[in-house]
Parts: sequence; structure tokens; C-alpha cells
Amino acid sequence: MDKHYGQIVEYRVRKNGYCISDLARCMQVNRRSIYNWFNQKHLKRDVILRIGCIIRHDFAQEFPEIFEPDDFKIIYQVPEQPLRNTLSFDYEEQECWKNKYLTLLEKYNETLLRSTDGKIPSEYTSFENAFELPKEV
Repeated sequence: MDKHYGQIVEYRVRKNGYCISDLARCMQVNRRSIYNWFNQKHLKRDVILRIGCIIRHDFAQEFPEIFEPDDFKIIYQVPEQPLRNTLSFDYEEQECWKNKYLTLLEKYNETLLRSTDGKIPSEYTSFENAFELPKEV
């Protein structure tokens, strides 16, 4: 029986819970390339080797015909740097951008109040009109 290399690699990537976007970023290709590789019956040895090193998996077990047991030895010598989960955010960076936005919003509101002598125009006071553009005069 002929092996489908792409399906075997995809299975291992997904089974280990790696994010396709992060894998593509590490491989320096776009996500479409990763999906195209998953659909290929035969993959280049170098592609499988690079994916294996990134996800820290020894594909010599699945592909003994193209890899020697020592080919993936490098993954055990490099300190582990797991791929980032797409749902995890850098909290500090997120807080920084949120604070910048809130500061800018407060400055805008102060400017708006100063330009209207402290009175909020009636078109901005009701919730129904909050998302409408002001009417031209």
C-alpha cells in the first residue's frame, strides 16, 4: 500500500495540537502552502524534516524509507520553544493597546465637550442616534 505523506504529516500536526498559522509562520510560508502539502501524496524530504523539527516529532518512525533514526536528533538538542496557541494573547501588549485607545477616546471626548461649550449636541444623546453620522447643516 502506498503512503499518503501529506495526510500522515497532517495527522501528526493536528494530533499534537499545533496551530497551522504558527506552523506556517515558523516555516516562513503561507497557510495555503501548508494545506497544499497536506494534500500531496508525496512530500519532499526537506519539508517533512522541517515540519518535524518545528513540531518536535521524529518522522523517521512514519517514514523509515526516507529518514534515518539520527535525522531528527537535532530536535532533542534544541531547547523546546512550543508553538504559540492562537487563542493565547500577549496580555501586556493587549493592555497597552487598550490603554492607548482609552486615553485617545478621553482626549477626543474632552475636545468635543470644549468645542460645544460643555453641551453635548442632541444628536449624540440618544442611543438610537449613537451610531449615525451627524446630519449635514
